[in-house]
Amino acid sequence: MRTAMACAQTLNNMTHLLPHKPDPIQLTQEEMKRVAAYRAADMVASGMVVGLGTGSTAAHFIDRLAELMHKGSLKGIIGIPTSLKTEAHAIKAGIPLSTLNSHPIVDISIDGADEVDPRFNLVKGRGGSLFREKMIEGASRKFVVIVDETKMVACLGGSGLSVPVEIVPFSWKYTLSKIENLFEDETGFSARLRVDQEKPFETDNGNYIIEMFFEKGVSGDLNEVSDRLLRLTGVIEHGMFLDMATNIVVAKNDGSVIILNK
Repeated sequence: MRTAMACAQTLNNMTHLLPHKPDPIQLTQEEMKRVAAYRAADMVASGMVVGLGTGSTAAHFIDRLAELMHKGSLKGIIGIPTSLKTEAHAIKAGIPLSTLNSHPIVDISIDGADEVDPRFNLVKGRGGSLFREKMIEGASRKFVVIVDETKMVACLGGSGLSVPVEIVPFSWKYTLSKIENLFEDETGFSARLRVDQEKPFETDNGNYIIEMFFEKGVSGDLNEVSDRLLRLTGVIEHGMFLDMATNIVVAKNDGSVIILNK
């Protein structure tokens, strides 16, 4: 089981890969997201089927992809959206869309992440689109993650923010109790139903989200934790994306970009 000290050391080992160059430029987080998204757009080639991620960083990528298509730099692009929000954005931007049923193999998916650990494992889905994201990105030959440097963590859950789990609405309190029991020995663990204006938040699939919080990050073998969660009746999917990302595009606040390749 990983300790907090081990996690900190892992992060120290990781951050040396993100060199700091003396530069008076200090980008905002939103500007860093745009830098990462634009760099990832360079990885798309004409004729590709492209998985379109969800969230604020992915939105910058969609805008850039549409811009390149309108300029004629990219042709024959087909987008596969990971959420209804992304679908609406892509339609407005003029990107032709299809589905995973019609294109079961996606050439490249580009999406943001809430957390990235040193082994390229991710936390995604705080926006509620984790199930569709995992399906489409799991069907991709290449899955490129675009983040700003604040999303790099030593251990998943290490940011103190939520690790989401999508569950069926039926008997949700029972499912929540099962999740709590699963982590009863985890110091500082808590879980709660995600709400939106005092009502349960609903995903695009009509499901609910349980938010899990870990005081010191998820401990133990992540694959084992994943399996134990998925075996709970009522759990649809969780937001730990394990061994899926092939490339991480990291933007720093000095304007530089580093690409980590698996």
